[in-house]
Amino acid sequence: MLGRGVKLFNLMGFEVRLHSSWLILAALVAWSLAGGFFPSRFPGYPRIDYWWMAIASVAGLLFSIVLHEFAHSYVARRRGIPMHGITLFIFGGIAEMKDEPPSAKAEFLMAIAGPLTSFLIAAVSFATAAGLAAAGLPGIGAVFSYLAWINTILGLFNLVPAFPLDGGRVLRAAIWAIKGDIVSSTRIASWCGSAFGIFLMLMGAWNAFQGNLVGGMWSFLIGMFVRNASEMSYRQVLYRRALEERGLWELLDSEGAEPAIDVEPVKEEEHEHHGV
Repeated sequence: MLGRGVKLFNLMGFEVRLHSSWLILAALVAWSLAGGFFPSRFPGYPRIDYWWMAIASVAGLLFSIVLHEFAHSYVARRRGIPMHGITLFIFGGIAEMKDEPPSAKAEFLMAIAGPLTSFLIAAVSFATAAGLAAAGLPGIGAVFSYLAWINTILGLFNLVPAFPLDGGRVLRAAIWAIKGDIVSSTRIASWCGSAFGIFLMLMGAWNAFQGNLVGGMWSFLIGMFVRNASEMSYRQVLYRRALEERGLWELLDSEGAEPAIDVEPVKEEEHEHHGV
């Protein structure tokens, strides 16, 4: 789905890359923080200070997303799931898996690790902000206040049971544990993901109609991404299961007919664990 991006660094064996689209997210966040968030909540500072606070907050957001995806990747590796690395892009981050989890338990542990990490970052940031404010450094504390707020939102949003968000993977793990079938559990979780994506698109259109053009467009684009990602993830599972059960050459008849399964061929090199 994404290009390789620019390599930033290695984190315990995981290559962290930055896709060019993330720069759009960084610019939008910095602009909104310097122009609205910080001046309204922490008035009285020179304008240049708000921009420094915004830039520091964007850097903190970047590392927050990296740590969120690193938690997924680390748990996945401990559970025997091969990982390519982490890529940051306009909607957040992706931990790139080479294969599906081997069990519902592995899926659950890998999925829940991201939101728990975000909540931990939020708690540490909140405590740090309070300590800095008490020490007479509210400007620096404002940056950590933002990180506490944004990581709480990040953790809660990713817990929405909409595949392939973390909450959707938790849902798939629960259904998988009950039904014992990854295909049917993926189908149900993917339906939820598509429904949530459509909901975000409708909300985005409504917000844009009400005058909030930027927020509405952002919601619409995220919804479109979630919907497409959920459908693509389900097709990947279908295609892989078909290959495992019947073999590649059995999918075509001897006269070159259409494939026996109605799915689109996708690359098998990696699966993407999405985080927004």
